[in-house]
Amino acid sequence: MDDFLKSIAAILEVPEVKETDDLKSFEQWDSLSVLSVIAMLDAKHGVNLKAADLAQVNSAGELWRLVQSRKGV
Repeated sequence: MDDFLKSIAAILEVPEVKETDDLKSFEQWDSLSVLSVIAMLDAKHGVNLKAADLAQVNSAGELWRLVQSRKGV
């Protein structure tokens, strides 16, 4: 999960993202960052999500659990 959180932090251009952080609370969380997260999840985790899927999650931890459930882990 550490690499996942680091990837999210890099996309948002912030020093750190914690599992409990509300993604929508980041000023940088916009449609471009959502698309970047979708691309990262596809490339690094082999999970294809849609923007609507991301709209259903709040925290970075929730997003991680969604990714894991889509991987069948």
